[in-house]
Amino acid sequence: MTGRSLSCSPEGIQQAKKALIRYSLTQKALAEELEVTRQPIGKFFTGKPVDRNLFVQICDRLDLEWEEVVAQPASQASVKADQGTDIDIAGVVKEVRDRIKPLIQERCGTMRVLDMTQPIGLNDIYTSVNILEKITGRRRKEIAELLTELIGEEFERYERGQRDGLGKRVPGLEAVDKYPKLMILGKPGAGKTTFLRYLAIHCIEGKFQGERVPIFITLKDFAEFANKPGLLEYIAQLMGQVSCLASYSTTTSLTEHLLSQGKMLILLDGLDEVREEDSERILKEIREFAIQFQNNHFVMTCRIAAKEYTFEKFTEVEIADFEDEQIVNFAIQWFKGKAVKSDIFIKRIQDNSRIRELATNPLLLTLLCLVFEGSMDFPANRSELYEEGVDALLKKWDASRGIERNQVYKKLSLKRKEELLSKIALITFERGEYFFKQRAAEQYITEYIRNLPDANLDEEELQRDSTDVLRSIEAQHGLLIEIAKGIYSFSHQTFHEYFAAREIVVVKQSSEEALRNLTSHVTEKRWQEIMLLAVGMSPSADSLLQLMKQQIDGLIAEDEKLQKFLIWVTSKSCSVKTIYRPEAVRAFYLTLALYLSLSLYSISDFSFNLVRTRAYAIDLNLVRELGLNPERAFNHDLGLGVTLGNVSYFPLVLARALDLYLTLELALNYNFSSKPEIDIELKTSLEKLKNLLPNQHNNPLEFEMWMIDNSQTWTEQLRAIMIQYRNIGHDWQFNNQQKVLLKQYYYANLLLAKCLNSDCYVSREMRHHLENTLLLPITNIQNT
Repeated sequence: MTGRSLSCSPEGIQQAKKALIRYSLTQKALAEELEVTRQPIGKFFTGKPVDRNLFVQICDRLDLEWEEVVAQPASQASVKADQGTDIDIAGVVKEVRDRIKPLIQERCGTMRVLDMTQPIGLNDIYTSVNILEKITGRRRKEIAELLTELIGEEFERYERGQRDGLGKRVPGLEAVDKYPKLMILGKPGAGKTTFLRYLAIHCIEGKFQGERVPIFITLKDFAEFANKPGLLEYIAQLMGQVSCLASYSTTTSLTEHLLSQGKMLILLDGLDEVREEDSERILKEIREFAIQFQNNHFVMTCRIAAKEYTFEKFTEVEIADFEDEQIVNFAIQWFKGKAVKSDIFIKRIQDNSRIRELATNPLLLTLLCLVFEGSMDFPANRSELYEEGVDALLKKWDASRGIERNQVYKKLSLKRKEELLSKIALITFERGEYFFKQRAAEQYITEYIRNLPDANLDEEELQRDSTDVLRSIEAQHGLLIEIAKGIYSFSHQTFHEYFAAREIVVVKQSSEEALRNLTSHVTEKRWQEIMLLAVGMSPSADSLLQLMKQQIDGLIAEDEKLQKFLIWVTSKSCSVKTIYRPEAVRAFYLTLALYLSLSLYSISDFSFNLVRTRAYAIDLNLVRELGLNPERAFNHDLGLGVTLGNVSYFPLVLARALDLYLTLELALNYNFSSKPEIDIELKTSLEKLKNLLPNQHNNPLEFEMWMIDNSQTWTEQLRAIMIQYRNIGHDWQFNNQQKVLLKQYYYANLLLAKCLNSDCYVSREMRHHLENTLLLPITNIQNT
């Protein structure tokens, strides 16, 4: 029996004869129906080989399952080759593996993706993959359940595969060993092809299933091969690239012998990459081949949303996103021996949750490594980085491998897809919908495509087109994914934010209405990334930044006490001689006073060093964004005013057993020894105050009694001294509403500062105006 022929088993022949009677047919009538001669029908009913396609047609006409009536090939350890001599199958496998090893190493031993300038050895970069035994998109969960799985107070990223609903992750090699017929599904760029190549290399090197011969087949190449051979013939031709063994007349006979003995590891890559016109033929070929040679080991890959058919004998699993350990291992291998150190890259990834989120996809992690290697950093304008990621998934990944996808909807070009994704992103983000029902996504698509030129306006056709478009975007690009049965989300929150910002800037072209709607969210944390991206995407960010500034200043414009607070901040910063810009000094004093006034931490030790250490723990990001070095400010430029100002804030009744004497002693020694020009009256006043404190170490009991009776008065005296001589230490006594407004004001200004530092395009005049009026009271701004 050859690879293109099948024989009927004795039991099958009996079933076929009964079927003839049941359908009142003769062999001659059957031959006429199938438009063939009588000869092959006679062979079928005598158990002789007939063409495989005809064999299946006969079974279909007789309502028989061809897999159940086909004669199975013999299986023995030692068989006779076509020359008639006994063959040791183990020896054959070893000799074939030795001969085919260079071919496997050449085809699978290197990889080159995206903008790599040269191939890289697979073993030099490969990172072990994990497998999910439960498919993510097949879980039956409601949106409310998915929301409970989010991490933190806001949507940061979704930990796929680490929740109870998906079960544990299994090492890839373990899954292949466990299931003899395995279908590996995954998103674009998830590492499916790389894993299959690794299996081929690992096998041929004797490290995995060393008793088999690995064959790596790109299904797209197989489907488009000249003369459309069957899998057996195609594998034989691949084997024919090395010389045939002397015991066999042809590589076909050798290949069939190995397959009949179950001695091959068949690796079928990229089922989704087969053209639509070849799909039915290839699916049928794989099904029949896997049944005929069922004792071999099969692994096949396919993009998860592209799979619309079932291979009954195959176990379906999903390739999991990278975890932190895999990201680190990949980076270490990538940067090995290069000028850029992997630990710098890893630190930058870990410091930015959104970039780290992209790194969970191996293709995007490769892109991040390429970008970082080129400049030893990520772009300050993050929209540029995200645009590269989107471009990789939308265009480069398929184009780099010569894959042309079928256009599901004739008017939906890549540009149209970007517009559609942008529209969906902004609508869902405005509604706070990180997950949305399939029917909602299809409705958004319907509303978009009905306005395209020559659109079919029939509602049923529109619905079908919308379903196809959704599947197309998921399967071809992986930017939208089915996170549970009938529930979709963007594959990464980063892309959700990127496309929402793109809708505002590119599609709506930064209309005043769109920008005002955007800046109305300036105090909402989840909108901050979109504002940063919108600023970075804008050809000119003047209008957006000006609207942000107006919105921020308006937060506390009507509160008289908060305006007085800003007046003090301005006055205090003007009294200090420093190398820093005025807005940076204002930020320093505002941050310190705000932090202490809001009582954001408690004191358990009151040493001078701890005061400074705790001060460093303040959120000083705004200060840093404006170019002020907090360490230098504490130690040199603003030392006394800050250190002793802190002391006056702490209610001593809450600080029992604290060495206040030592605290003040250290503060005095530090400040007055390093700054001899400091006002002698201030030093004298502080010395007197220090002398009022009993020494805790000499008499702890006396110290505690003194604190109970005198701490409040002593604190107020210290506060009065610092206010008199340093204009610091005011007890603002903000109410709860004012505290909320001040925190919003602080973080909104921090966002504005980040925008200005994001390598966006803003005119020199606008930048100058924004920086000069940052953190000023309304009256000062109006006078500028």
